Amino acid sequence: MLHASWGLMIDSLTVMMLCTVTTVSGMVHLYSIGYMGEDPHVQRFMSYLSLFTFFMLVLVTGDNYLQMFFGWEGIGLSSYLLISFWYTRIQANKAAIKAMVVNRVGDFGLTLGMLAIFWVFNAIDYSTVFAAAPAVAGTTFSFLGFEVEKLTVICLLLFVGVMGKSAQIGLHTWLPDAMEGPTPVSALIHAATLVTAGIFLMARSSPLFEYAPTALIVVTCMGAMTAFFAASTGLVQNDLKRVIAYSTCSQLGYMAFACGLSNYCRNFSFNESWFLQSVIIHECGCSNSCYR
Repeated sequence: MLHASWGLMIDSLTVMMLCTVTTVSGMVHLYSIGYMGEDPHVQRFMSYLSLFTFFMLVLVTGDNYLQMFFGWEGIGLSSYLLISFWYTRIQANKAAIKAMVVNRVGDFGLTLGMLAIFWVFNAIDYSTVFAAAPAVAGTTFSFLGFEVEKLTVICLLLFVGVMGKSAQIGLHTWLPDAMEGPTPVSALIHAATLVTAGIFLMARSSPLFEYAPTALIVVTCMGAMTAFFAASTGLVQNDLKRVIAYSTCSQLGYMAFACGLSNYCRNFSFNESWFLQSVIIHECGCSNSCYR
């Protein structure tokens, strides 16, 4: 009964993300021409950047959860390749592996959520699932002797995936370490596009979350704790990149908090973190391999 197709869904949310992704990606590509100009592997670096942009566009334009998941896993692979671009540095390799492992934890929850969506709705395309959501709202099933609401379980599983990709508290540890990659990588992936993929998923799945008030409460609490914890931690960091990483994490917490309050229209506001990272310039006089 599974019907998987390749389609495009263009609405206001998609257009907003398309403008952000393409604009920031274009700026980072231009900046990388000078930043990575003396690197002998600049062709490989630009290829990774373009691959990431492709998967991000697939994620935001898909009209079903399977296509979204294809882009979701693709940006995870691209982030691993970009973080470990300077593979001779041990810390870069460790950071890439850590990012991959932590994101796999979140992706496990997202996969279960997609399977639950197919089990409940017998479909995975957005239009069918969202249209049938009111009819499923309030229905329960038995799990380990407890009666739990179907949409609440689905939304909580989806939020586990959001926690991994958007660095919510508990699965946020990969984001500060991921700054071991080149500065353009930090600006493009870990402050502008990849980390907002989870918030995009919640905004896209808002017709499901609105019928799961318990899940919204969990999202609100986790977002508030992430915003407070990350901002407090960033105050005591000495490394500039880690300060910006925790600032990004705090902003993601605010966005998740807004989703929990159903204020989706205010989520995708200007985030100063990617702008700060895009203007970091080397002033120490050493080679381009200096990641600070």
